[in-house]
Amino acid sequence: MTPNQYTPEEPISSIATALAPAALGIIRVSGKKCIELVAEVFSRPKALLEAAGNTLVYGWIVDKKNVCHGGQAKSSQKIDEVMCAVYRGPKSFTGEDMVEIFCHGGPSVVTAIQNLMLKSGFRQANRGEYTFRAYINGKTDLTKAEAVKEIIDSHTDASRSHAVGRLSGSLFSEIDSIKKLIIDTLAAIEVEIEYPEDEETIADTFDRKDIEDAISRLQSLVDSWKSEKLYQDGARVVLAGRTNAGKSSLFNAILKEERAIVSDIEGTTRDWLESWASINGIPVRLFDTAGLRETEDVIEAQGVQLSKNLASDADVVLYLVDSTAGLSDDDKEFIQKCREPLILVYTKKDKGGESLPLTAASTESSVTPSNGAHPRNAPVCQVSISSKTGEGLKDLFNETEKILTAGLTTEREQAGVGSERQKNAVAEALECVKHALISADDNYTLDAVVQDLEDSLDALSEVTGDITPDDVLGSIFANFCVGK
Repeated sequence: MTPNQYTPEEPISSIATALAPAALGIIRVSGKKCIELVAEVFSRPKALLEAAGNTLVYGWIVDKKNVCHGGQAKSSQKIDEVMCAVYRGPKSFTGEDMVEIFCHGGPSVVTAIQNLMLKSGFRQANRGEYTFRAYINGKTDLTKAEAVKEIIDSHTDASRSHAVGRLSGSLFSEIDSIKKLIIDTLAAIEVEIEYPEDEETIADTFDRKDIEDAISRLQSLVDSWKSEKLYQDGARVVLAGRTNAGKSSLFNAILKEERAIVSDIEGTTRDWLESWASINGIPVRLFDTAGLRETEDVIEAQGVQLSKNLASDADVVLYLVDSTAGLSDDDKEFIQKCREPLILVYTKKDKGGESLPLTAASTESSVTPSNGAHPRNAPVCQVSISSKTGEGLKDLFNETEKILTAGLTTEREQAGVGSERQKNAVAEALECVKHALISADDNYTLDAVVQDLEDSLDALSEVTGDITPDDVLGSIFANFCVGK
């Protein structure tokens, strides 16, 4: 949806909750005369029409048009007992008049009310149209609008917390503060353009510290994207190892539920399982894979190959070894050939198994890697755990977190960018400000410096939505869910 496709105040309606059995369902409507349209199918129209903003009205949703049953016409039909929340613009999410209908959460009930809304003069809302209207009506900026979707898509408390910071205005405030530094600099240069005899060089026309501060803060925002992307998209963590090494047990322990079948029979896991999990607040796609071994079973062999393929595309490989059996030549060969960050995990600590000291020699194999790859010296680290008792899991999580966040700033007191679009715009602003400083140092004309600074302001305005091409808006809101 873009401004060109948008009909101001057109009444829209959509289901705002999942179509699944639940205690409550919500149908959301917004736009011109939406309260009047809902009143036409409400059992207490006068109460709804006279309701103040931010109040609830009890009643029934009623199909008041003639309904034919067995040849007999009925004047009306009750659909469900509801509560209607009334919001009057501009004090609403969209800035328009709104009603949220709280009904019982059965899919058939929710669908029936939505269909009645569509028959009563409402149009089906597009994806993200409510948030789009909030943006168009000045109720939010693009950084907050994008944060809404981040919160909906967040997989862990930490990723949600990062998005909430942007929703509360942390990124907007930081961008606004940086823009002020640039604007103040432009103002100083404009004075010099009007009264050139007062300064000897371009560098003397403005406070260099303001521009250097802007560069530092813009660079910090650009650098924040890698960390924010990790918390949004998550990381791939693959459990690998020989049969009966304890992969499925660890998979279940991390998820805190019995998702994978655990058995002493070798080859129980023939295909990989996948689930979202949280490792110290970092969302990860956790993969439980088939045990690595030579096998005559065609299906199991395919599972083994899939395990190797998944490991080759992992952000971290947790390679499990039964501590009661020790490292085999197959284990050592896999470790040598693995090019991804690998943690050697000795399992079944509760059974009295011992881990080997972490040395290059401990992972040297008498088997030459079949692919001729240059062997690595050793895993990143090793951890001993018991999936049964939970001992060592905290250490495993800490080591995994270290690998995933290496070189990143994850505990941020200041704002971070929340999308690649934002990062690219901030990076463009950064380059423009840097070039402005170079131009000033090289004694270019004042017009050249002004152009660079104005370009940087345009780029920052794209972040917040003050200046945004229609195609960018369409891309942003098209990814929202219907009802938001």
